[in-house]
Amino acid sequence: MPGQIDVVIIQVTQEMIRNWGWFLAFGIVLMLLGIAAVVRSVTATVASMLFFGWLMVFASIVDLVSAFMVGKWAGFFLHLALAILLGITGVMFIKNPGISAEVATLVMSMFFLIAGLYQLVVALWTHLPGYGWHVANGVITFLLGVLLMAQWPISGLYAIGLFVGISLIFYGWAWIAMALGLRKM
Repeated sequence: MPGQIDVVIIQVTQEMIRNWGWFLAFGIVLMLLGIAAVVRSVTATVASMLFFGWLMVFASIVDLVSAFMVGKWAGFFLHLALAILLGITGVMFIKNPGISAEVATLVMSMFFLIAGLYQLVVALWTHLPGYGWHVANGVITFLLGVLLMAQWPISGLYAIGLFVGISLIFYGWAWIAMALGLRKM
């Protein structure tokens, strides 16, 4: 039927049910990290920028090494250019995390918009135990993206840490809900 969405039914295995405690622990850790990020949102924002900066520097090194390891090939200069771009951007993030946060705020708002929609669709499609909380997480994450974009660039220094923290709290709760659903099985 046109316009109808098929629901994918995921088989809950005995192994998932036996290991419900690990899902619970994962959810609790995510919630605690989220609370810490909300309480210290400026610190979480700066830490995020430093983390992303170092990721880009390491990716630059890996791409540079891989470009030279394969020798003469058609993609050498493309990988060399990417390694240089990643390295420069990473160093800029590390040297100026506050300014980088303002720039990254726009990128993060797009991430929250896309991730929220993805989480919403996947939750509605799979119907895992506790899927309602995954739906709520998708909606909240999407709304965080809308709010972040609406206040850009003013909220650049604290918003990333705050929104990542809120998203982690809801994501953690979604995992806790799934774990408790599995425990009942």
